[in-house]
Amino acid sequence: MSYSLDNLYPEIIHEGDLSPESVGEEIDEICDQIHEACKGWGTDEGGLVAALGSQNAENRTKIAVRYPELQDGKTLKDVMRSECGGGNFGLALQYLALPTHVMECEMIKKACAGLGTNELVLYPIICGRTNEEMTILKQKYFDHMGEDLGRVLDAELGGDFEKLIFNCLQGSEEEFDEEYHNEDLVAADVEAIYEAGQGSFGTDEAGFFKVIIARPAQHLEAVNLAYAEKYGFTLFKAIEMEMGGIVGDASLFELGMKLKPHETIAKLIKKACAGFGTNELHLTCCLIRYQPVLQGVREAHEELFEKSVEDRITDECGGDYEKLLLQICDVSD
Repeated sequence: MSYSLDNLYPEIIHEGDLSPESVGEEIDEICDQIHEACKGWGTDEGGLVAALGSQNAENRTKIAVRYPELQDGKTLKDVMRSECGGGNFGLALQYLALPTHVMECEMIKKACAGLGTNELVLYPIICGRTNEEMTILKQKYFDHMGEDLGRVLDAELGGDFEKLIFNCLQGSEEEFDEEYHNEDLVAADVEAIYEAGQGSFGTDEAGFFKVIIARPAQHLEAVNLAYAEKYGFTLFKAIEMEMGGIVGDASLFELGMKLKPHETIAKLIKKACAGFGTNELHLTCCLIRYQPVLQGVREAHEELFEKSVEDRITDECGGDYEKLLLQICDVSD
């Protein structure tokens, strides 16, 4: 039995204490190491990988807050962009140089830049979140970007995919209550899913969304088992049969993050490397965002695909970018 992940943001973001005074001397030492790697002519990329790539999400958030205090107001993100450019390696360092909720705002901005929307980068950030972190993300997006996240996405998206994303944006997952989430509600949700899919002509996507987004993981586990027993299909299979394309992918991801989160993230990493060429932006976002839970993801990836995440990185990437991603994986140990 595997239920949804806890929050991905470090505790200091949930507490809202991002003042430079909240960091320790060890953070100052890391900031100094980063500064030394960027001094003079040229950049010590290996030094940046060792100093910044070796930190967990909490330390990176502290470094991002402290660095400008020590370096005359220069933000670490701007330094990384200046020193390493906007390629795969430089962009990954820029994301590592930000507090995690600001980093996700920048990832959303990147997904919405230019002609069209990069849905593959967007939906894992919006779907499968706790209510608390969705509230933090929306507030930070407004503070950081000066725009309402809902309005931004409304201009970018359409159709059933937009409906799914906006349902997730509400951050309205119910808290599990064994008296309310009882056998009668399980049976009712089983029938609602059936009527939204197999039991009708055409698919009522909103009927699926209502159940898989609003219901808590413990309840959905019971619905999944009951649905399979009555109709011969798991909820995952029902979604696969009824919804295709990006809407189906995002719906499976939302359900998977509640019932099989490590396996779901492992499949997301594989998706970044599928086909001809590698979706480096998607791979970067996956590994950095899910670094706090990568140990479990790596185990699930190897069990599912008989291949380690590290081997996949080595096969798909190269140079300093490869070294940085491998370092990020190492931190999860």
